[in-house]
Amino acid sequence: MRRLIVPAFCVAALVLAGCGGTDPADPAPEAGVDAPVDGGGDTGDGVDAAAPPACPFNAAQASELLGQPMVDQGNCLFGDGKGVASLTITTSSRLAGETTYDYQRQQAGQIYQKVTDLDRGGKGYVAVKDIEGQAVVIDDRGAFTITLSSFERLGNPDGYEQALRRLIDALPA
Repeated sequence: MRRLIVPAFCVAALVLAGCGGTDPADPAPEAGVDAPVDGGGDTGDGVDAAAPPACPFNAAQASELLGQPMVDQGNCLFGDGKGVASLTITTSSRLAGETTYDYQRQQAGQIYQKVTDLDRGGKGYVAVKDIEGQAVVIDDRGAFTITLSSFERLGNPDGYEQALRRLIDALPA
C-alpha cells in the first residue's frame, strides 16, 4: 500500500501542473475543446449552427398570452408569483434542437397523454396531460422548448394545448 502512495502523489502533481509545456511544437488541443458549444455558422453539411435565439417573451407578453399575471424569474422562466404555475422557454440553435429532437419526441410519447406533431415549417410537436404541457419548435429561427406546468385555470389537456399553440403562434419571426 505504501509503495502506491508516492506514485499516486506524483501522478496527481503532474495532472495539477498540466502535464505539458507551452512549446509551440506541442500539438494543438483536441478540436472543439475550447470552441463554443452553440457556436455559429454553417457546419459544412448545410445545417446552420447559429447562436440560440433570445427569450421570445417578457413577463407582460407571457401574461397576455396565458391570461393570468406572470412574473419574470430570470432566464426565460415565468411564474405566477405564488410558486405554483410556471412557463419555461429553453432556446437553442437549430442544430442543437435537431440533435436532440428524436429523443425529446420519444420521451414525450411516454410522459404525456397526447402528442401531436406540428404541421408547419420545420419540426415540432405539442404534448399535453392534465397538469402539464410541452411544445418543441425547430425552424430557421432556432429551437424552442416551451413547458407549461401547474396552471389551475388550464386544468386539462385541451387547455394546455390551446395555451401552447398561442405561445407557438406568438414566437417572433
